[in-house]
Amino acid sequence: MPRYCASCGTAIDPAVTTCPGCGNATGNGALSIGNAGGMADNVAGMLSYFTFVPALIFVMLEPYSKRRFVRFHAFQSLFFHIAWAVLWVGLRFLAAVPVLGWSTMLLWPVVGLGGFILWLVLVMKAYGGQMFELPIIGNMALQQAGPEVASAQASKQPPQNRAA
Repeated sequence: MPRYCASCGTAIDPAVTTCPGCGNATGNGALSIGNAGGMADNVAGMLSYFTFVPALIFVMLEPYSKRRFVRFHAFQSLFFHIAWAVLWVGLRFLAAVPVLGWSTMLLWPVVGLGGFILWLVLVMKAYGGQMFELPIIGNMALQQAGPEVASAQASKQPPQNRAA
């Protein structure tokens, strides 16, 4: 199971001692989850999925907004909540159609249970330190999360030359 660098979010092998993306030490062979402002990144990522309010807070507040892992889960949570709301509005419109309305009555509990299970998986994956991507929403969240915001230590490192 790949782990992710707490500094830059690069997928790394648990056996390596330094991240190939940013060069930060990972500690005794396994990568530890970083802290952002006193709260571990995995806890902040997990809390992002509890309504959209924590996700908005983590996107806007300084220590959390600089951590790629937290930003990814906050944006994925926001996009998931938007998609969920659009799905429920769409089901409400279908329920208003005379013939389709009765057939959607069977669909509501299935969609609700599926959404709850998906939400639980997202919460558990974030708490486990994984950047689990949903099919469409995950790619959008990765684009919004962008690269890790450069810290003072990373900006002092010389750029790496890569030969083709």
